[in-house]
Amino acid sequence: MKRFLRYFLLFVVMLTATDTLLAQTQSFKELHKVKRKETIFGIARDNGLTVEELIKANPEMNQPGYELKKGDYIRIPFPAAQLPAAQPSGNTQEISMPTKPEVKKKDLRHREIHVGIMLPLHNDNGDGRRMTEYYRGLLMACDSLRVNGISTDIRAWNVAEDTDVNTILDDPNAAELDVIIGPLYSKQVKPMADFALQHDIRLFIPFSITTADLYTNANLMQVFQNGTMLNEAYVGEFCRRFKGCHPVIIDCNDSTSTKGPFTTMLRRRLEQDGVTYSITNLRSSEGMFLKSFSLTQPNVVVLNTSRSSELNVAFAKLNGMLATNSQVKVTMFGYPEWLMYTRQHLDHYYKFDTYIPSTYYMNPLSPRTEHFKQKYRWNFHQDMQNYHARYAVTGFDHAFFLLKGLHLYGTKFTGASGMVGYTALQTPLHFERLEGGGLLNHAMLLVHYTKQNSVETISF
Repeated sequence: MKRFLRYFLLFVVMLTATDTLLAQTQSFKELHKVKRKETIFGIARDNGLTVEELIKANPEMNQPGYELKKGDYIRIPFPAAQLPAAQPSGNTQEISMPTKPEVKKKDLRHREIHVGIMLPLHNDNGDGRRMTEYYRGLLMACDSLRVNGISTDIRAWNVAEDTDVNTILDDPNAAELDVIIGPLYSKQVKPMADFALQHDIRLFIPFSITTADLYTNANLMQVFQNGTMLNEAYVGEFCRRFKGCHPVIIDCNDSTSTKGPFTTMLRRRLEQDGVTYSITNLRSSEGMFLKSFSLTQPNVVVLNTSRSSELNVAFAKLNGMLATNSQVKVTMFGYPEWLMYTRQHLDHYYKFDTYIPSTYYMNPLSPRTEHFKQKYRWNFHQDMQNYHARYAVTGFDHAFFLLKGLHLYGTKFTGASGMVGYTALQTPLHFERLEGGGLLNHAMLLVHYTKQNSVETISF
């Protein structure tokens, strides 16, 4: 199934003219004038070269920020097996690179951004329904961008789990895209990534996929951060923010817990930093439990599980301790799953000055949140699905950030912190370039429930 929706707006990007290429005193097979959508990888492949051979013949490609542009002239060397015989000294062949004609800077404010959505857009299962909602949020972002003079042409394909991606990529419209948003399934990443590289298209991967192509393909933008990366960041922020506090790790006797890697990493880091910490147990006697806490330093409590039932027992245990030992100061450091228990535990979150690390948060009391809910209901005649992280809001945040960035910077957009100037409703983004590869999201939050019964979000 193919669905097409179009939006028309203004789009500005400045293109820079290239300098005259210098003459070289080396034998080359030919000069090549770069065509639209050509890539270094594709040119090397078409001429029987490795990427390294092509770059060696064109050392300017190694310069930071180098971009291959239409109309550039590049040197095509002979493949290693076809190098011409060495010429006598003093009789070297010299190829003068022609000067690129002066190109009038193209005003892209009148050009649409061509966006392809390649996600399961159907009603057959939960994946399809969630991605349909994500897509609706994306369309709402395009509508908001249109008001700001940013035009998009949206083309959507239903890429279900059993879809042969190559049949989608064979559509002539696919090669004309500026950015693809998708896929949802890991097995579909490789063909899309190769296609994006071949046609110089940005591939924005929005959900839980980690791909090795990210380390070699500069056209990829991966939102998902794996568990190890998140744990390292959370541990680092814990140690920075609670320096001078006394950490207390509570064993909650949960054999199903998945939080062992985090607490193990945290303990190792505390030991490396020379920080004394305590370990106690939810089943400990009141006296033994109290001994794990400092009476002179603020205590930061970490559980080794994220489950609500154990969290409830921990709050009861802490309340019992504080009832007879009010001088003990307690802050809690939780897990993203705790955001799902806000209604049940909100008062305790406030009481214990709770910090919850996460990659998303939407304030339910924010006027922006209420406005978005109303607008979604008005547009689609139904409420969003009741997931804690609302997919329509994620789609809105992703699209607004990505398309505004392309509008402002064109192909130079990297998604770095501060480039777009957009405050996310729920899902912030902040990308960093991997050496020799694509862009990986590094945005993280601390959701802080303060003792003043307020909530603040802290980016780190």
